[in-house]
Amino acid sequence: MVSGVYTGPVAVRGRRCYIRCMAPGKDQDFLDYVIDQLAGIRRVTSRRMFGGIGLYSGDEFFGLIDDGKLYFFTDPVTRKRYEARGIDPFEYAPGKVLRSYYEVPIDVLEDDSALCEWAREAVEVHRRKPRKKKRKS
Repeated sequence: MVSGVYTGPVAVRGRRCYIRCMAPGKDQDFLDYVIDQLAGIRRVTSRRMFGGIGLYSGDEFFGLIDDGKLYFFTDPVTRKRYEARGIDPFEYAPGKVLRSYYEVPIDVLEDDSALCEWAREAVEVHRRKPRKKKRKS
């Protein structure tokens, strides 16, 4: 364990692989705050993933938390609201961006009504997203 991060082997469906797990307390206070702010959204759950936390409303993956920042899913239309505020897309590694997720502005984060409005929009955008067809095996 280095700096509260565990890197080691784990069993995944009978195979061994290496993962980087977040220390249990990392981002937990921020997650608790965000979940509290999103009380107006039904069925919000979280799952730890890739060193961050994914936010779901039902089955819709609409947001993520990484390094104490909240990001919401966008499309070309909703993205303009974020870009107009000078917000950049989620950068998961230096020079590597995920253009579909943008950081939620602090004034929105602090206003639970506004945050729920932006979250509902992110959920709806994710719901409208074209689904990949499952391959036949």
